[in-house]
Amino acid sequence: MSAENQQPSSSEIPEIPATQTGPNLAQKPSVLVLGMAGSGKTTFVQRLTAYLHARKTPPYVINLDPAVTKVPYPVNVDIRDTVKYKEVMKEFGMGPNGAIMTCLNLMCTRFDKVIELINKRSDDFSVCLLDTPGQIEAFTWSASGSIITDSLASSHPTVVMYIVDSARATNPTTFMSNMLYACSILYRTKLPFIVVFNKADIVKPTFALKWMQDFERFDEALEDNRSSYMNDLSRSLSLVLDEFYCGLKTVCVSSATGEGFDDVMTAIAESVEAYKTEYVPMYEKVLAEKKELDEKERKKREEEAMKGKAVHDLNKRDAGNEDEDGMLESELNAKVDRIHLGGVDEENDEDAEIERAT
Repeated sequence: MSAENQQPSSSEIPEIPATQTGPNLAQKPSVLVLGMAGSGKTTFVQRLTAYLHARKTPPYVINLDPAVTKVPYPVNVDIRDTVKYKEVMKEFGMGPNGAIMTCLNLMCTRFDKVIELINKRSDDFSVCLLDTPGQIEAFTWSASGSIITDSLASSHPTVVMYIVDSARATNPTTFMSNMLYACSILYRTKLPFIVVFNKADIVKPTFALKWMQDFERFDEALEDNRSSYMNDLSRSLSLVLDEFYCGLKTVCVSSATGEGFDDVMTAIAESVEAYKTEYVPMYEKVLAEKKELDEKERKKREEEAMKGKAVHDLNKRDAGNEDEDGMLESELNAKVDRIHLGGVDEENDEDAEIERAT
């Protein structure tokens, strides 16, 4: 059997690396700020950063929006230092949205370095804030969103904050769109989730809280809309999302005036506890299942390798037997060559010589 077809022995099988023990629960939490374009995410991060600096508990701030021209807060890690948005547009011939998504994908290839920086600086900040672009699809279906959230959550406590523009949410259809996005992200990440109704200085978001608690009030608001089709769809979706509303944390803030940020910090603290009691057990269960599958796969590979080795040894033994048979045949032929095989006349001549000798 040729070397190319030989199966590796059990000693040649590469070792499967040991899985990590789990997230560091003692580390300061990370808050991932998401929301639709124009909801006020960057302004919210700026106000929360100023709020924490005023209390001598500065945050660690990360900007993940590659297309922003100016950031109104001090940044510790900036995606613009790693990926050039306009160069991506030129090189790949993309539009603005596609370029932003590609920048996030490229950033994810080095996101382990970001996690290292967060872990290294953990003792120097109270909370890590991550500002994201308005392309919310990055966190609803794109792989980059999953990589970011999973990397953070597997390392230390992580909370998702979804920012809603209260002024636009007065339209029941827009409100329902926001809630669907929020629901999608919640069930995709499975992380502690906070809905922040921003711009409370323009419109008090009490109407939204009432819609979430009382279907009848949301139904009344729908009746004021013109589109009957959208009314029926929104009404049906509201009934479906009733369970989603039950355990949802909500906070009303104004990033312009600073209203409600005490409640934001309280909600973050509660969410960190929820991360420890709900997310971590689920994470450990999934990790144990993965470890069990890896162990089964390892044993299967060992068995296959041993079978291959047995076949290889058997072939070697067969080849050895063939050599032994060849030796026996040659010996036998040698012995046969020494046996007299002459004719009758020759035998008579030999017998006559024997008689004369006697």
